Amino acid sequence: MGTTTKVVVITGASSGIGEATARLLASQGAQLVLGARRTDRLDALAAELGAASATTDVRNRDDVAALVDLALERHGRLDVLVGNAGIGPVSHLADLRVDEWDAMIDVNLKGILHGIAAALPVFRAQGSGHFVTTASTAAFWTLPTMAVYAATKTAVRVIAEGLRQESEGAYRVTTVTPGFIATNFAEASSDREVRADLLAMRDKIAIPPSAIAQAIAYAIEQPDSVDVNEVVIRPTVQS
Repeated sequence: MGTTTKVVVITGASSGIGEATARLLASQGAQLVLGARRTDRLDALAAELGAASATTDVRNRDDVAALVDLALERHGRLDVLVGNAGIGPVSHLADLRVDEWDAMIDVNLKGILHGIAAALPVFRAQGSGHFVTTASTAAFWTLPTMAVYAATKTAVRVIAEGLRQESEGAYRVTTVTPGFIATNFAEASSDREVRADLLAMRDKIAIPPSAIAQAIAYAIEQPDSVDVNEVVIRPTVQS
């Protein structure tokens, strides 16, 4: 089964990579169930694409479980979970922005675990399924201000690899690892200098979210016997 007719849940679907992925998969005929915290943007996108949607905070395990349940109620199955929700309020460790550290751990790492907890029993019962997770090239190369963010994305890659090794053929696991993408990531930083630097870099080198959406679609459309484990996509000029 290619992308057409597959039932796909996407978290963090209201903007950026999640929105671009929803638009591309909808154009290919996928049946979408979209989740995000920003209800107004989410509802508008769902209405435009003819998708189901539910307000979803991935920090809340019940929210993620309800999103998977919605897919099962509407379509009777779940083929793909795109765990895309993430935040990046990056700053220097010396600034001690502990609340922001906690938020990145809760969204970027625990949010992925909540998705696994919700979808894994479904995939095992079906004998098929596909986890697609958004990581970051920050997991390969940690820069000043990026330590906690990079740590969460490194953990996501490790968890995804463990999940793949445990699959025993019952499901597929793909980690999509973007470099600098033209999203609102930089705007999350509460450090004005850091935010300004990131915005300047974004405007100089970033590639569109659609580039990541195309990689996600490529991984999904492969035959069930083919598992695209990791795709790294970054601007050609990114070091």
